[in-house]
Amino acid sequence: MLILCPGTNPNIFDGRTVIASPHKVYGPEQNDLVLQLRKQKVDQVILAGMSANLCVQAHMHELLEMGFEIAVVKDATAAAQIPEGDGYLAALVNFRFMANAVWTTDEAVKRLQQ
Repeated sequence: MLILCPGTNPNIFDGRTVIASPHKVYGPEQNDLVLQLRKQKVDQVILAGMSANLCVQAHMHELLEMGFEIAVVKDATAAAQIPEGDGYLAALVNFRFMANAVWTTDEAVKRLQQ
């Protein structure tokens, strides 16, 4: 499943893709993502995205709190590096502690094809 903003791709209206309103800060607390997932009877989510230690991690936290099973695709995300540390490595540690699974893109694709 992908979660995309409306208008990004004309092929996403396949009856399986959930389209949620954009998030406001980092996580989905202020949008309708959880509602849209519940309406589709989705309870497992695969996360990937641009900012591992901000958006991806915030979505993981909230969705776990709401009872979803979460897999994170570790090589389909990234994060900034600053003198005080590496956001990507920090996120990987948290993914390992919290997510139900941490996969590579190849693993995710294989699982989705089963």
